[in-house]
Amino acid sequence: MNTVDAYGDTDRTSRLADRLFSAALGAIELYSVYLGSELGLYRVLREQGPLTAAELSEHAGIAPRYAVEWLEQQAVAGFLETDPDLPADERRYRLDPAHARVLLEAEDPAHLAPFAHLLAGVGGVITEVAQAYRTGAGVPYESYGAPFRYGQGHMNRPAFTHELPTDWLAAMPDIVARLRDAPHPRIADAGCGQGWSTIALARAFPNALVDGVDADAASIADARVHAERAGVDDHVRLMHGDAARLPETGPYDLVVVLEALHDLARPVEFLRAARESLAAGGAVLVVDERVADGFTAPGDEVERMMYGWSVTHCLPTQLVEQPSAATGTVLRADRVRAYADEAGFSACTVLPVDNDFFRLYRLDG
Repeated sequence: MNTVDAYGDTDRTSRLADRLFSAALGAIELYSVYLGSELGLYRVLREQGPLTAAELSEHAGIAPRYAVEWLEQQAVAGFLETDPDLPADERRYRLDPAHARVLLEAEDPAHLAPFAHLLAGVGGVITEVAQAYRTGAGVPYESYGAPFRYGQGHMNRPAFTHELPTDWLAAMPDIVARLRDAPHPRIADAGCGQGWSTIALARAFPNALVDGVDADAASIADARVHAERAGVDDHVRLMHGDAARLPETGPYDLVVVLEALHDLARPVEFLRAARESLAAGGAVLVVDERVADGFTAPGDEVERMMYGWSVTHCLPTQLVEQPSAATGTVLRADRVRAYADEAGFSACTVLPVDNDFFRLYRLDG
């Protein structure tokens, strides 16, 4: 009996097996990127390199044997450059500036190294996630630890720094004019995380008073440090608390909720509070995942990515608080419109902003 008759389509089997092998390779290499980022190895190579393993060990403060193995692995992976024909102790390893953009430059649009911290955060809690699947309970956001918090903040940092104050807000010209011309306009950044979006808004509108609020105390602590270093803490207020309490701190000319609406256990309650916190003529800007308009299987890479985060992180964190909308990561446009309608908004408009990962909505009270 031949293999195809006994086991079905061997081509389909091989493709899936190859895909899982590639996924495992990518995951383990991301863990090596985590080590390079967390231990400052890429930074040392950029500032001091090219370096031998002994020199990296000395400059970065890591054990010599680990320096050798990590450098060789990075060269084999193609992340670093070296001359393989030289004796091991004479090889110098170089970080190409083009690769430094991806691995090291925190505000570069090509900076995807924080994926490694996100993966490390999920890896550290995956057994708790599995147990939550058995019980139906949730896994607290703080359980994912500092690596996930860093990864989430820094993955979004380039877009929040460059696109939010330019292309994204340009799609709301009346709000931009209002923020620019008013003596002291007010902005709320709900679910601000580590504060990169709050800082970007404060820089773009130095006359504005910007409130950032997040339910995670550690994220707010990070955001306060970042705001002080950015020199905007004189017109930024960062608050640990429930964003549903925005009416108590408003009124606001603009409320933004960036990459956070899908994470809320009670999104309608939040949107209702955001609407009530608006000054007359103000608006809410929602930026969330650019997923397909309807479920399809198999999906494209963005859809696969978002479902991957949903099953390992977003849904488990949402199920901690009950009752929960349990949105998951995959927040489609019709669901946003339904939430906005239930919250009492008069209009929910998809803004004409071209972006591979984000879809923007304007909500008018």
